[in-house]
Amino acid sequence: MKRKTTSPGPRYAALIQLLRTAEELWNASRVFFARWDLSPSQFNLLNVLTDFPGGCTQSDLSRQLIMHRSNVTGLVDRLEERGLVARKENTKDRRAWQVVLTPAARKLLAEIYPHYYAAAELVWGKLPATRAEKLVAELATISENATRAAQANS
Repeated sequence: MKRKTTSPGPRYAALIQLLRTAEELWNASRVFFARWDLSPSQFNLLNVLTDFPGGCTQSDLSRQLIMHRSNVTGLVDRLEERGLVARKENTKDRRAWQVVLTPAARKLLAEIYPHYYAAAELVWGKLPATRAEKLVAELATISENATRAAQANS
């Protein structure tokens, strides 16, 4: 007797495509940032710090980057060795450090951003901004659902 299989449907296909897209974007990012001897994660950390002129703690960076604190520590260590970030005393919490951008990092980011924005335009192609905005909203919903599913299954 033949077993009838059912198609997992468009949601499964969308999930697989989303994972493929994420992998392709990550790989392209690795190649893109290599010319500045940065990893995508290092760039993301520097980019986040531009929103915090007074710096932020590694715990704050961990939340912003959705990354474990131990991984953030390694990123900060490597960026500090290159002179791109500095650790400053946190006046509100003596147990924590404020991670701040250095002038060298600001100069590097100023060099990268025009190339970064041009590459982003290539990635988006002719997709209208309104569709991109809708996609961001849909992806936020999927992200929230994934978090709830992970919590329910743990």
